[in-house]
Amino acid sequence: MPDQRPPLLLTRPRAASERFATEFRARFGKDWPVTIAPLIEIAALPAAVPKADAVIFTSENAVAPFVAVSPPAGRRAYCVGGRTGKVAGAAGFEVISGPGDAVRLLPLILAHHRAGSLVHARGRHIAAPLADQLNSAGIETFEAVVYEQRDQPLAARAAVLLHGTGPVLVPLFSPRSAALFAGFAQDSSAELLLAPISAAAAAPCANLPRAALEQAERPEAASVLDALARHLQKRVTG
Repeated sequence: MPDQRPPLLLTRPRAASERFATEFRARFGKDWPVTIAPLIEIAALPAAVPKADAVIFTSENAVAPFVAVSPPAGRRAYCVGGRTGKVAGAAGFEVISGPGDAVRLLPLILAHHRAGSLVHARGRHIAAPLADQLNSAGIETFEAVVYEQRDQPLAARAAVLLHGTGPVLVPLFSPRSAALFAGFAQDSSAELLLAPISAAAAAPCANLPRAALEQAERPEAASVLDALARHLQKRVTG
């Protein structure tokens, strides 16, 4: 008998996809069909990092390349969410973790930062201009572009899923990856059960054919799992 469970399609960078696949299978079944087809590859960039008293990380991907050229030295790190905070803490920073998105990280920094300069260690693409906003608020803030997200072609195994007729579970973890996915899925025939992590990640997929959307209630992986669970429950009760 063919497997009737909708496959999970993961388009995050490979390490993050593998981590989420483990979390998904722990909750829904260790043998659940999963396809990993990254649409983004993370690449560290050589960067001149200015001296600063504290650091901002809006992605865990920035931590390792930043530390490679600028050790923690007991500094504070303002981190976008718990996962990034965990990585920064393991690297040696004193961590203050935010609510999971860059926009809401700003008021947390304004509330906790007392003196000294900041550096936003970031990728080439950002969701919110934190450095500009903090400088406007009177806090000297530099930027260091320490990695970039390189677009990847759609893997053949993912194309097979998108051009099938059955349902496919698709979590979406950023506006950028969602936009890349939407570009490949415009002519899809599969029923797309989308679980975006935020409204910004949902927006690029608003007009996809045969798409049903369950947005995560909080910008974190556990809430994305909850959104996927709602999709699955609807299939049982619908």
